[in-house]
Amino acid sequence: MADVQPFCGLRYNTERIRDVSSVICPPYDVISPPEQRSCHHRSPYNIIRVELGEDYPSDSPQSNRYTRAADTLRNWLEEGVLLRERVPAFYVFQHRFIYQSYLRSRWGLVARVRLPDQSAAGARLHETTLESRVKDRLNLLRSCRVNVSPILGIVRQGQRKQGLASLLREVVGEEADLGAVDHQGLIHHMWVITDPTSIAKITAFCADKDIYIADGHHRYETAQAYQREQQALLGCSTGDEPFNFVMMTIADAGDPGVLTLPTHRLLRGARAKKLTDLREKLDSFFDQEYLEPYGTTLAQTAEGWLDTLAERGSKGTAIGVYGLDGKRLRLLMPRDMAKLDEILPRERSQEWRNLDVALLHCIVLRRIMGVDTPQKEEQRLAYTESALEAISRVNSGEYQWAFLMNPIPVSSVLAVADAGDRMPPKSTYFYPKLPTGLVMYPLWYE
Repeated sequence: MADVQPFCGLRYNTERIRDVSSVICPPYDVISPPEQRSCHHRSPYNIIRVELGEDYPSDSPQSNRYTRAADTLRNWLEEGVLLRERVPAFYVFQHRFIYQSYLRSRWGLVARVRLPDQSAAGARLHETTLESRVKDRLNLLRSCRVNVSPILGIVRQGQRKQGLASLLREVVGEEADLGAVDHQGLIHHMWVITDPTSIAKITAFCADKDIYIADGHHRYETAQAYQREQQALLGCSTGDEPFNFVMMTIADAGDPGVLTLPTHRLLRGARAKKLTDLREKLDSFFDQEYLEPYGTTLAQTAEGWLDTLAERGSKGTAIGVYGLDGKRLRLLMPRDMAKLDEILPRERSQEWRNLDVALLHCIVLRRIMGVDTPQKEEQRLAYTESALEAISRVNSGEYQWAFLMNPIPVSSVLAVADAGDRMPPKSTYFYPKLPTGLVMYPLWYE
């Protein structure tokens, strides 16, 4: 079960940084190059300089974006731009946002969570990671010794009458300790919880919970790799060293504000002569339907196609393929699920085999398109939560095909994790993304 603890976080000094909104940024894996430049220009103290610094042609092993991130943190601490909490605290967040024209909110608890050892089980993961991204985050962690951005974990309410979101609303005061608005207009309120009674309530609530990683698999595996390195260097460990924990925002799986969005795939690098074979092989596995463009704009088309994809998906598996048929979208729906099930890897759980994304990766990408190794996936695939972006990047010629997906429900995420299985990389997109820079977890003693 989970060992969830308060910690002395690093936070911006609001006497020095009056506008906290100017210094936060998205997590590293969703920052586009234009957003990266925008964050750099927004403030000289924007956390982007640590989370995802710029690369320079003159970079070397001695001077690069990882070493610059460490220098930046050191300078900000010396200048008093960043301060460390004087006593251990839990940090409670309310994220408020508009989705599908409705105002929604999601509550989260930021804590340090023990990594797996003899006294605590690890979090349950549901997604495969990419080696290059773990390497990147490990280089940053080695240099800075700080968890800069939190992982998103979720817990079930279980047998308790009270869920986590309800408990968090109970322990916070009327006035938040900090507020910020991110680049997408999402509002983030943060309360710093230090009173022993509230800390005891939260700790007791989490003690019998299993934590599922919703977002941040690369950072979780990075924390584990760093833990192994540090334990090897020390030769022995008490189990309470900071590197035995990772910073995490924990939300309630039943919170209506815990949303999953689809992650669409983009593919390039296929030879033109394979197009005929591709169509024939798709015909052998899938019933197909063709959708014409909707409305007068590409945005209207993307929205209309997603609505139809969702309607077809409510009856079973449905995958959209764009780029094979001019400006039309081809919908793929399994003709004989039993036949497809025979092709899927036998070692996989039934929960995994039920996923649309499993059929896409195993049947379409690996069997038909030959994208059959992790290296090929990293070289030839890209991911986006925006169907409009996916379509536009095919129209521009940057990618050959886009595969439009339905979102994976939270219940399926939990089921796959409970089965001990892993979905393909980037199968889920939990929304909204957590902001980086409101609180950080230092892995050093004072």
